[in-house]
Amino acid sequence: MQRFSCPQCGTRAYFHNLTCLCGAEISFDPVAMQMSTTAAHCANRRSIDCNWSSRAPGKLCRSCAMSQVVPVLHVGDNQNLLAGAERAKRWVLVNLAQWGWFTDADPGRRPRFLMLSEVTGGRAQQIIMGHDAGEITINVTEADALIRLKRQRDLGEQYRSMVGHFRHELAHFLFDRLSAAPEFQPAFREIFGDERQDYAEALRRHYAEPQDPGEDYITPYATAHPHEDWAETVAHLLHLTDFTDSFVSAGLSMEGVPPDFQPYAETDTARLLTIAAEVAIAVNDINRALDNRDLYPFVLTLPVGRKIAFAHGWLRDHLSRNA
Repeated sequence: MQRFSCPQCGTRAYFHNLTCLCGAEISFDPVAMQMSTTAAHCANRRSIDCNWSSRAPGKLCRSCAMSQVVPVLHVGDNQNLLAGAERAKRWVLVNLAQWGWFTDADPGRRPRFLMLSEVTGGRAQQIIMGHDAGEITINVTEADALIRLKRQRDLGEQYRSMVGHFRHELAHFLFDRLSAAPEFQPAFREIFGDERQDYAEALRRHYAEPQDPGEDYITPYATAHPHEDWAETVAHLLHLTDFTDSFVSAGLSMEGVPPDFQPYAETDTARLLTIAAEVAIAVNDINRALDNRDLYPFVLTLPVGRKIAFAHGWLRDHLSRNA
């Protein structure tokens, strides 16, 4: 994530800041990709602390406008849960905007989010996150860190976060967008397999007999079906690119990381992954010194690297392919 500053005083401003230390009200302009003190505020600024600007006073920002359904805010902790989930969504949308997705230059469809909560004021309901025909269902209850940590442990996952959920589910939407290019699916099937196989049966088989990811998959869930392999691969591409971007944008340097390196502009996937791995190893060492979990507890094998390279090329160049 890039560094931002207050237009009024020049002090560093963080991506989610509503005000600067100088007292100025600030908002993030997703078109200019910088902070503003003059832009109209999102209509959700007060209710869920959305700090994005809108095109006109009283209107929703482009991120909040994508949420077609939201939970009843006065029930339980839904207001804070939605605020946390929307904060993660804004972060991921800016990640993707680095490659032109959902920007003014992108003429393609936008996703519609169903932001649902297990807390309804009555009996708790089960919510299954997923994507269907352009609609992405997100369980905002997992914005609660303790709930998310428990499910991560129960499911035996190495990594689970709200940002990760958005990256994964948006990857399914991006697959549909990219499939408009006639050459995408044949190339996809050569690497990931035939996504036309029965999805429900594949998931049933996965949960009944979980497979070891081995050398070919980034996570156990990626083994379930080519669609999930793609979504996990894209999510990890974004993880790797963004934490490396945050590293260099913070002004940090180390051997193996060029001082002028721009991860989102990098076209050589092998170079991007090599540098990201160097950053991950270094931060893992720092985290271990504090007895914290590794930043990135995954191994990038050659088959996984080929899948990431495929996703990287298509996501980065989609505007030129009209996908």
